[in-house]
Amino acid sequence: MFEFIKGKVEYIGPEYIVIENQGIGFQIATPNPFFFSGKIGNEVIVYTYHYVREDVMALYGFQTREEKLLFTKLLNVSGIGPKGALAILASGVPEQVVQAIEAEDESFLVKFPGVGKKTARQMILDLKGKLQNVVPDFFPNLFTEENGEATHVNDHHELEEAILALKALGYSDKEITKMTKDLKKEKLTTDQYIKLALQKQLR
Repeated sequence: MFEFIKGKVEYIGPEYIVIENQGIGFQIATPNPFFFSGKIGNEVIVYTYHYVREDVMALYGFQTREEKLLFTKLLNVSGIGPKGALAILASGVPEQVVQAIEAEDESFLVKFPGVGKKTARQMILDLKGKLQNVVPDFFPNLFTEENGEATHVNDHHELEEAILALKALGYSDKEITKMTKDLKKEKLTTDQYIKLALQKQLR
């Protein structure tokens, strides 16, 4: 129903963000709301999926069309609902998930929250060979900034924002230290720091 919503970030919570457009506040559940940290009052585009069932109607939002497409594919897997699909996307990136499915890597898939061996096997059975359009050309640098600004001169500020976002997600100082100990060697955006930290948490 909605391809995307463009508007200002009005609120960031643990499970959702609120985007204001034309005086209407849209509550949108996202894989990681704190990827929008620092963007309060700024205009953003959120790619949305309108989920409707007899007892629930909700908007789910994503930073990229690839994330949205993978979310819809995951919903088709028996045993995975919206919350489970969001948890998978919050803990990984699309190309990682696709690669694990294509390689039938159950040991990687079961690291995602709520995914046991049975669900991991079902993901492989249902989705292997059907995800080519999720990551075109098989894992090009999907999250690289097109405008060449993927690395910022002020990278320490970006890392500090990422650490604050991880704390807001409930991670302890010890867990954050473990996840981010190697991140200072990188020059990334805030979003990329967060994703890399979460990837390290899965290892």
